[in-house]
Amino acid sequence: MTAARPGDRPGPADTFRYPPVADHGLIGDLRSVALVSTQGTIDWYCPSRFDAPSVFASILDADRGGAFELTADVPARTRQFYFPDTNVLITRFFAEDGVGEIQDFMPVVGDPHEADRHRLIRRVLCVRGSIPFRARVAPRFDYGAQPHTVSLEHGRALFRSPTLSLALTATVPLDCDDHDAWSQFKLLEGESAVFALDRLGDDVAPRGCAYEEAEDQFAATVAFWRKWLSRSRYRGRWREMVHRSALTLKLLTYAPTGAIVAAPTTSLPEQIGGERNWDYRFVWIRDAAFCVYALLRLGFTEEAEAFMQFIHTHIDLRGDGASGPLQIMYGIDGRSDLTERELNHLEGYRGSAPVRVGNAASDQLQLDIYGALVDAIYLYDKWQPISSEMWDGVCALVDWVCVNWDQPDEGIWETRGGRKNFLYSRLMCWVAIERAMRMAAHRGLPADIPRWRQARDDIYQQIMRRGWSPARQAFVQHQDDDVLDAAVLMMPLAKFIAPTDPKWLSTLDALTEDLVSDSLVYRYDPEASPDGLRGDEGTFSICSFWYVEAMVRAGRIDAARLAFEKMLTYANHLGLYAEEIGRTGEQGGNFPQAFTHLALISAAFNLDRALG
Repeated sequence: MTAARPGDRPGPADTFRYPPVADHGLIGDLRSVALVSTQGTIDWYCPSRFDAPSVFASILDADRGGAFELTADVPARTRQFYFPDTNVLITRFFAEDGVGEIQDFMPVVGDPHEADRHRLIRRVLCVRGSIPFRARVAPRFDYGAQPHTVSLEHGRALFRSPTLSLALTATVPLDCDDHDAWSQFKLLEGESAVFALDRLGDDVAPRGCAYEEAEDQFAATVAFWRKWLSRSRYRGRWREMVHRSALTLKLLTYAPTGAIVAAPTTSLPEQIGGERNWDYRFVWIRDAAFCVYALLRLGFTEEAEAFMQFIHTHIDLRGDGASGPLQIMYGIDGRSDLTERELNHLEGYRGSAPVRVGNAASDQLQLDIYGALVDAIYLYDKWQPISSEMWDGVCALVDWVCVNWDQPDEGIWETRGGRKNFLYSRLMCWVAIERAMRMAAHRGLPADIPRWRQARDDIYQQIMRRGWSPARQAFVQHQDDDVLDAAVLMMPLAKFIAPTDPKWLSTLDALTEDLVSDSLVYRYDPEASPDGLRGDEGTFSICSFWYVEAMVRAGRIDAARLAFEKMLTYANHLGLYAEEIGRTGEQGGNFPQAFTHLALISAAFNLDRALG
């Protein structure tokens, strides 16, 4: 199939070959995840770790990406839901002669050898009448670029490539050809079948997965997620959505290091046919720090502690890189080299090329990350006092910010149109210094307070003087200009300005008029502020939840509640969100997006508290 050109409208065949991004659920084992479509197809899976090469990537190329198809072999309606309070996914099939379901999950185990197995289990059941099923397991190794063989040995299919081997075991007969394995079977009411896909290695041998073992692992996986969720302290409104967001954020954590990825996918487009296709399977300092806010607020302290350990172990807070002590993002193992390349053999989701792995934005200068990280450390310190070594690192960061805050950067949105004096970057530099001063005062820690205070106040004065547009009667995207930017919604949330300050209320009104559409908020206008990329984009969901929270703090409770309730209608059938929402309500960008879910938690928390 020829890749679509930017601006081309996808036809019905595209829609059939590529289900909507939102028509998926997510399962995982705290090392990697799989996306399961409402038709029962696993069309994204990277065994062993989030950033590993894919073996199923039909979401990026329906022909060459590979997939694990498992579906009813007769016409059937489908519904999908999560087993209550878990990340176990159920896809149900309603056919003329019966009802069946697939239970998809990845066991979360403590044994490191079994963790290396990276088992994916699919239990198929007939719950009423009878129903035929068909399965086709078609892995395509290394993003579909690496050849492989398949053979049947002792009733299981073994897929071997130069760098990775997988074993498929099943309780129904399997057949295979040169590349794929398949099965056709019929279940009567009460009968079941089990498929298990294992990654093989030197210390992980093939192993069957009988009915009893699948049942035991299903029960253990359910128990794991319910025990984890029981630690939540949230008892307010919209608890189901808040807890689904928390469960999603947990799925995006990489247990071996405590890293939190921005999203588990790459190159899902912000616009069909456009070039805004990025790899999000890395640790953005900003995104992960915001996740710490959200999880601490709900009572999930272990995740915050694990992320702080990631920072302590892998990030040199006193480094001297080209863009300062911090990169904006790191690999889940702490590596700094995230070289970006294009996979030209994949056509991209619905023809949206290029498909990228790695991320060239990793060497950008984004000053706001210093405020995000220091604020997360400040909140963590309230719960668990940080070590003297960590405080030395905070001091080094703040000292660097005091010298370097007054320079242009690429900004929070990672624009590729040149550096500017972004207000948000200045704001978060102010946050970095102000939160560090609070920690020093609270715990009597040594710090160069006079120097920090001077820099903090200089930033404040510059924002108030040059970040305010008399013409727009609003705070704007960058200094001495009139372009609006939804990132300034963080000003009252970060406690830089009173949420009822007249200047802020005027800014909120301007943003509402220019960037808000039915509760949905655009980041900025690319025509008014060129970002170096072709094409349009949808509304940005984290901004929509920031907008809700800003209105709550401004006392506009009824408007905030209506906007929040509207935002909930844009979630998919499971309560999941991608990065953006398009003109007709479709989800776009990588899926699901940590940014969106952490902002939902914060907005719900503050709105519920305001409602009393």
